[in-house]
Amino acid sequence: MTLLEVRDLTAGYGPAEVLHGVSLRVEEAEIVVVLGANGAGKTTTMRAIAGLIGRKGTVNLDGASIIGLSPDKVVAAGVSLVPQGRGTFAKLSVDDNLHVGAAKRRDRQGIKEDLARWYEVFPVLASRRKQMAGTLSGGEQQMLAVARALMSRPRLLLCDEPSLGLAPLIVREVFNVLQRVNTEQQMAMLIVEQNAEIALGIASRAYLLEAGEVVSEGTAESLRESDAVRRAYLGY
Repeated sequence: MTLLEVRDLTAGYGPAEVLHGVSLRVEEAEIVVVLGANGAGKTTTMRAIAGLIGRKGTVNLDGASIIGLSPDKVVAAGVSLVPQGRGTFAKLSVDDNLHVGAAKRRDRQGIKEDLARWYEVFPVLASRRKQMAGTLSGGEQQMLAVARALMSRPRLLLCDEPSLGLAPLIVREVFNVLQRVNTEQQMAMLIVEQNAEIALGIASRAYLLEAGEVVSEGTAESLRESDAVRRAYLGY
């Protein structure tokens, strides 16, 4: 069943239109990856879905339009964004950052249970729960950003370049966690990424974005076998 449906999405900044009719979908409990070079419109796509910039077109979550909702209403509807560059609150502790992720919730017991759950999934955060987020390593901050987004109990997790600036071993660890969360929580994910090899390794389907338009789509395996994707993103 389709959870997210995007049709003919246009968006940009001021008079500059970046997206020119992007269409994609994410099924329930599915991981979908959007590949593309710098400037392709990947981050703009995520920001438009999350309601952070003006957009036109169709964005439906479980059949209901979220195109006119403010960012906080999009979160309340069940969509949470892990932004590019992580965006943690540097002067707040790990624990406080996670509580910020649950700011719109009123179920204290549920919040307590989710804190325990994500500290179990991210044990490095549990050992640093009173530490200021700004003093964490890049990989730890990325894990905190993911955990904070999960605290809103989203139905769809948007991840914008989760590998950016991280060492290869840390990238693998982050993607292993994303795959675990997807499997255990049946949480749908839309991930934009330049590291095609690792992203296609956990996705079921993928889209290739160029200059604000979808130029190719299919199963992760079919895009892995695509000559264009191999040359541009896989290096062979």
